Amino acid sequence: MKPKKNWRVKLHEIIYEADTFEGKLFDIILLFLIATSVMVVMLESVDSINAKYHAVFHLVEWVITLLFTLEYFARITTVKNPSKYIFSFYGIIDFLSTIPLYLSFVIAGSQILIVLRSLRLLRIFKILEVSRYIGESNKLLKALKNSRVKIQVFIFAVIIITIIFGSLMYLVEGEQSGFKNIPVSIYWSIVTLTTVGYGDIHPVTPLGQFIAGVLMILGYGIIAVPTGIVTSELNKNKIDLNTQVCANCNVSGHKDGAKYCYNCGQKL
Repeated sequence: MKPKKNWRVKLHEIIYEADTFEGKLFDIILLFLIATSVMVVMLESVDSINAKYHAVFHLVEWVITLLFTLEYFARITTVKNPSKYIFSFYGIIDFLSTIPLYLSFVIAGSQILIVLRSLRLLRIFKILEVSRYIGESNKLLKALKNSRVKIQVFIFAVIIITIIFGSLMYLVEGEQSGFKNIPVSIYWSIVTLTTVGYGDIHPVTPLGQFIAGVLMILGYGIIAVPTGIVTSELNKNKIDLNTQVCANCNVSGHKDGAKYCYNCGQKL
């Protein structure tokens, strides 16, 4: 008879893993909250919409922020070495995406940084288990079939970049330069990233021009990335990996059926 798991172990499996129904449901709800939060911030920057629904937007932001705060502390509580999570990539992103609304009491306009929550959507990779859809065959038909997920990942990354850069330009340039709201700024970001360059909106400040230059170079890089390199990288993590995360050192990428962490030896 297997010993019963305590509440901390059960909560760790739900929060950090997606092998169980509860874990997948938790991640799906989390992604929905993140997407809702980012959408609310973008709509708030549109004066006509914000004037009508400001109270609703404000309430939604606070409810989501409080839920993310509880989630952040729950993640810290369920690991044996909290610093491993706090200073990890996702730990830093989680922290930065939780504090903007609290900072708004001290720094005016800082709540706009809530768009950083879009980076947390990267957790969707864990749910989709992208690597299991990529085959080893070089046959064209199978390669095209397995490319669907890779295309989704590519488009998803582009969406994150455009949201971040669009929001930055809205903060840096403002309405006087034509960046009237975040959706308009994201439109400029898409035009610039794809190297189309209509010229109907353009930065006038040195900082804005620098950010635009970075985005242009990034656009060339995205266009130039060979599909073969992406395929090769994705094939490195194939179906022998699962979503288990070590409660001691917080590393993932364990093989299916693994009983101990490959990094620290902790029992999974």
